[in-house]
Amino acid sequence: MKVKVIPVLEDNYMYLVIEEHTREAVAVDVAVPKRLLEIVGREGVSLTTVLTTHHHWDHARGNAELARLRPGLAVLGADERICALTRRLVHGEELRFGAIHVRCLLTPGHTSGHMSYFLWEEDCPDPPAVFSGDALSVGGCGLRLESTAQQMYQSLVETLGTLPPETKVFCGHEHALGNLEFAQKVEPGNDHVRAKLSWAKKRDEDDMPTVPSTLGEELLYNPFLRVAEEPVCKFTGKAAPAEVLEALCRERASFERAAEPLQPQARALLALQWGP
Repeated sequence: MKVKVIPVLEDNYMYLVIEEHTREAVAVDVAVPKRLLEIVGREGVSLTTVLTTHHHWDHARGNAELARLRPGLAVLGADERICALTRRLVHGEELRFGAIHVRCLLTPGHTSGHMSYFLWEEDCPDPPAVFSGDALSVGGCGLRLESTAQQMYQSLVETLGTLPPETKVFCGHEHALGNLEFAQKVEPGNDHVRAKLSWAKKRDEDDMPTVPSTLGEELLYNPFLRVAEEPVCKFTGKAAPAEVLEALCRERASFERAAEPLQPQARALLALQWGP
């Protein structure tokens, strides 16, 4: 399985996942279809399916144009609001693309119909991957817009947080710097936060993506996965995990408003390959 990380718009990522034996390809969150098709052509693969994490325009706006250009293309997701949707997925449903297995994980919080996609290959030494859209990102998570704090807690901690720690996390945006600066405010004594923030600053200086991280790493520095940890509870003044999460969301929103806006940057195109 090979993953093409494709930076688009101001800070979005879309992805092309390639099954290297059958040369079948699956796209995740198509925002700029012509850019995607350029890479499909360069790689010499057959694009059969689009997996959309949620309906927001910067993750789904390219679906209709892509479907027009590629008749018969399957556009899958969990929300009827997704543009050009051909089939609605349900939580726990499993798909197969050659040797690649996909488990669909409903992760409400950012939107009520947000779906994350967990991919793995049987009898393969390479780690699995999760395409988490705006549910989980490097050092943070998306804004809670449509779901309850309890639902978001279940999505982050119980659904995504229990995946294998070696799982590669491919998120929907390049927000690592801001997320980790907030994480440092929450846990100023956390050495893992400090080290990851230093690394992310170097990646930003080199104009390189911070994806993927691993779930095991996220559990060490992402405050939204650490809602049961004493320093995070102390920062929020809450004890119940869902209440801690809700307070973190409020604090994060205030932190964003106080921060200077980030300047848009063009991101380099990075191809990550697992296996031989």
